[in-house]
Amino acid sequence: MCISGGYEAPLLSAEGICAGYGRSRVLFDLSFAVAPGQIVGILGRNGAGKTTLLQTLMGEISLTAGRIHFSGQDFTSLDSAERAKLGLGYVPQDAPVFLRLSVQENLLAGALNSGTVDEVESVLELFPKLRARLGQAAGTLSGGERKMLGICRALLGRPKLLMLDEPTEGVWIGVVEEIAERLAELATRMAILIVEQNLGLALRVAQHVAVMDRGHFALSGKPAEIQSHPQFLRLLAP
Repeated sequence: MCISGGYEAPLLSAEGICAGYGRSRVLFDLSFAVAPGQIVGILGRNGAGKTTLLQTLMGEISLTAGRIHFSGQDFTSLDSAERAKLGLGYVPQDAPVFLRLSVQENLLAGALNSGTVDEVESVLELFPKLRARLGQAAGTLSGGERKMLGICRALLGRPKLLMLDEPTEGVWIGVVEEIAERLAELATRMAILIVEQNLGLALRVAQHVAVMDRGHFALSGKPAEIQSHPQFLRLLAP
């Protein structure tokens, strides 16, 4: 099944990708595309292959078959660092922050990798709560604040496509709404690929949604189409 959403000139396209861990295959012949400015939501029960998909796109897991193109370039054989330099950003489920460093030090460390130290202030405008925590150790932040910090660090890499794995997991409802609002803002500047268990958020912010099941795309379409499909809830049931 191919996700395209009716967009032309995709920013990222994957063709027949297969991947897994050792001899255990997790992804089976997945093809899809993400266009500039598009938010694509990936849904599915635990173990469906969602995180593996993001790790494969980032280059943390090697393909066993298929090709990946990004921004007009075949980067199937590139490593994670090279993909990041080309504009692929990734915030894992456990946001990558240095727990013993302060919020400010975390941001400066992220900025130094891309030469964007002057842009630290601009990313703080997205999540003003972090400005009041600049001198605080990241390890003392709440779960929601760590998610915000992880997103800000990724943004300092100037991504063309930002991939988010469960950005609202374990986050207070007020912060969930704040993140949802920021995603809509970010989509005016970049594409977003989001794996999310919060169905309400995913169906609200995404223009296109795919449901994974056992390493395949079982459903794909616009949120309203997916939500009304008779198999939708069955595919998400534990």
